[in-house]
Formats: sequence, C-alpha cells, structure tokens
Amino acid sequence: MSYNKLEPERTALLFFDMLNAYVHSSEEQESITKSFVTNCQKILSVGRTRNIPVYYARADHRHDGKDSANLYNDTNISGEPWPDPEDKPFRPYLLVYAGDWSSEIIEELKPEKDDYIIAKHRWNAFFQTHLELSLRTRGIDTLILCGGATEVGIAATAYCARDSDYNVVIVSDACRSSNQDNHEQFMNRIFPFMARVRTTEQVVAMLNS
Repeated sequence: MSYNKLEPERTALLFFDMLNAYVHSSEEQESITKSFVTNCQKILSVGRTRNIPVYYARADHRHDGKDSANLYNDTNISGEPWPDPEDKPFRPYLLVYAGDWSSEIIEELKPEKDDYIIAKHRWNAFFQTHLELSLRTRGIDTLILCGGATEVGIAATAYCARDSDYNVVIVSDACRSSNQDNHEQFMNRIFPFMARVRTTEQVVAMLNS
C-alpha cells in the first residue's frame, strides 16, 4: 500500500450511474458531459491495460417508482424547495427505469464480459447489493470512484466505502454534478478528509507508476 501509487491487483474501478439517461438524453446533455465522459474513458482504458476489475453501479428502478425511496426532504437536487412538499417527494420522478434504454450503460464505457454490473436501488452502491462481496472475493482494498452525481451517489458510496475500510480515490474531473458549486465543495472541502481526490491524469500516473 502506498499513498502515491495504486496497486492494480488490489484496486477496483467503479463507474456510478454512467447511463444513457444522464449522458445521451439530449444534444445539450451530451455537450455538457463530453469532457467528463472522455476522462472516464481515459480511466477505463488504463484500468483495462492494468487488468483492474471494472464495476458498473447502475440504477434499477421499477417503472411505477414503487421501489424508490419515498421520504420527506426540503429541496430537489438543485437546492430548490418543493412547490408542494406533500406531493412531489412521493410521486415517481425517476429518469431511469430497469430494462429500458435509460438504464443502459453508455456505449463509450461499454462493459466487457468479465466486468461486474451492480444493480442498485439507492444512492449507495453498497446498500443491499453484491458489490462488497465481489470486492472482498477479489482481495480489493482500494476503490477508484467515477461518475455522478458527485453529491448523491458518489458521496453516499464514498462514505460507505470509507466506513467499510476501503481506501478511496475520487477522480475529480471524472465525476460531475449539475450543480458546480456542490461539486467543488465536495471535492475541495469534504472528500479530502476521507479519500484521495485526484484528477484523471494523476490517477493514470498512479496506476502506471
């Protein structure tokens, strides 16, 4: 184990919600996410050359939304208060549905036959999935996190990974949020005390060192 290096045999790469719904839903969305997707591709490419196991955590919701979390909260993901707090949080407003184009992993990061697909129903990719069992079986102690949204799935998964005694590397420019301020706050003020925050090029160097 080393602060400045990543050992391929003890490291796994996890892409969180790299799905059509979040990247290819419109030309505008494709333009917004282009550089972020390119960075994910760079990480995936070097990961494959180093024989690092690749995991894809993806949302797996029913079309009627009855397996989603129906909880009270104050705002939507953009920080805007609900117009009617008694109504909006309890109506299905999901963008991703199981068995649908929306939940397919983007072609740019197309899984291969030996990769792991982690179907999840909450923000945390560990919660009631086989992710931890698969990592322990492979002898993995370090997790590279990419994807989005930064303050949602990446944060929830990073906290759980940390509390499960995994070393975590969060790739700052291979994660994204629709709220840039949220993204920067997490990358600059929150994640550094629980993980190593690195750019794509830094992670590539750590894997190749």
